[in-house]
Amino acid sequence: MMRSVHAKRRLASILILILGVTSSGVALAAKSAAKTAEPVGAQQSQQFVDGIAAVVNQKVITLQQVNTEAREAQAQLQRQNIPVPDYAILQKQVLQRMITEELERQEAERLGIRVSNAQAEQAVQTIAERNKMSVARLRQEVEKSGVPWDTYMKGLRQEVRLDLLRQRAIDRTINISDAEVDAFLKNQGNQAAPLQQMQQQPQPQQSAPAQQSGPQILGLAQILVVVPEGSPPSRVQELRNKAEGLLKRVRGGADFAGVAASSSDGPKALNGGELGVRPVSGWPDLFLQATQNLKPGEVSDIVQSGNGFHILKVLTRGPTQSPAQASGATPPASASTAANSPLQQQGPMMVTQTHARHILIKSTKVMSDEKAQTRLNQLRQRLVNGESFEDLAKRYSEDVSAPQGGDLGWLTPGETVPPFEEAMNALQPNQISQPVKSQFGWHLIQVLDRRTKNMENEFKRMQARQILFQRRVEPAFEDWLSQLHGQAYIDNRLDPQSNRKRR
Repeated sequence: MMRSVHAKRRLASILILILGVTSSGVALAAKSAAKTAEPVGAQQSQQFVDGIAAVVNQKVITLQQVNTEAREAQAQLQRQNIPVPDYAILQKQVLQRMITEELERQEAERLGIRVSNAQAEQAVQTIAERNKMSVARLRQEVEKSGVPWDTYMKGLRQEVRLDLLRQRAIDRTINISDAEVDAFLKNQGNQAAPLQQMQQQPQPQQSAPAQQSGPQILGLAQILVVVPEGSPPSRVQELRNKAEGLLKRVRGGADFAGVAASSSDGPKALNGGELGVRPVSGWPDLFLQATQNLKPGEVSDIVQSGNGFHILKVLTRGPTQSPAQASGATPPASASTAANSPLQQQGPMMVTQTHARHILIKSTKVMSDEKAQTRLNQLRQRLVNGESFEDLAKRYSEDVSAPQGGDLGWLTPGETVPPFEEAMNALQPNQISQPVKSQFGWHLIQVLDRRTKNMENEFKRMQARQILFQRRVEPAFEDWLSQLHGQAYIDNRLDPQSNRKRR
């Protein structure tokens, strides 16, 4: 779906988080070239170095690949001062992550999602710009953390591909009603009044209280015990007992990150379960409710969701500035902050909007990029010869706007993905673009008109819609990923019990 500001903003957020490889522990970007001693547990596996560790559909993951990843994971855990699990457990955790990554790769390939060199370079540029540094400086910072640049770029490509996959598979399934937006704005208004009154009061002579006026942030980590869809009550109870045992260990003094690394089924297990730091409104409602009365360092009770049992730990809570000030680091300028923070914009907002329509041809295994571009060139020639854009869009476009003749309505800056917006902005009214490629496929764009409008109210509604969207997208993606596991053929030979768990 083209009309997706959420996709653009969330991608920027994910990319920025990759910069903090030493603190956030993003697994894909934290692979180290440091040479470590061969783990004792791995020595027993060397005689099977080319053996099969798992089969994912028709793709084989070898034990050698697992051991390579496990050594890198071990080095990362040591850099983060997280207790390293026994090697056999580490192997299983690493293999589960590799299985998930392979499923995501296969699904992206099936949908024709590929990350080009230009997209990867743009992602690097975006990270550098939002963190107010050059690409060269970004590279220095990454390599200073012990991560080779090639490894960082490989991880970045995987993150971009995963985000494109989320956009294609999940975004269009989430609908936020006007009634939900109205209720959110009403609630925000009730919360904003006391804050405004506080800000109008005389400030103390010290400057510290002024920092509290910024959006509140929340950092969380989790231990997740997955409950497969369709599990019988006896199995659900068994998994709840497991979660209760893990909670007991943590509250008994065990290191939360170490327990997550050894026992969590979550995708960030090997990062110590860290989910990151974001504005409070960006977290799912279930997590907010479970942690609303917790202080940094405290752990929640067991929280049950459609995906399983969660144990949450509050890592940090406070105003936006606090984490950066505490660490001495420069806070990255995340695009998600605007999307997830309380509504702050006041006063007129004069914005130039564009009324546009388009024809979309999606890239797939059958419809290659070359074929899609050729088809659009042919359609463009027909338009130049006088055929109706509306008629051709209804007949050929693969976007949900096709029944409306490709009409996207009035578009606000930032409401479409960058390649589309850049091409659209270069057009004069009634002009038709050359074929334009985005992550959704290939487009022909026609600008119908432009206008300047006060967007104050629309901006607030757009912010509210983005916040509500962000709260739902992660649980929806987790559910989708669980279904992907359930539909796949997975033969995990290091942990056969997980095969039954996932089907």
